[in-house]
Amino acid sequence: MQKYLVVIERAENNFSAYSPDIPGCVATGETKEAAESRMREAIRMHLDGLKEDGLPIPAPSAIAEYVVA
Repeated sequence: MQKYLVVIERAENNFSAYSPDIPGCVATGETKEAAESRMREAIRMHLDGLKEDGLPIPAPSAIAEYVVA
């Protein structure tokens, strides 16, 4: 099991999520928790699709850090 960084952003009427390590894999939800749950499912489906197509699974490499400005 891999651990991928997921960025969750507040949008105008909901939350959106994406993973820098998995281009094209995104999810939305009415709440932060819903977006996170849907993103978890989207990652699983995306990686399963890559496996089925015989494509490489991207290695987790993104990191996040808060910066005080």
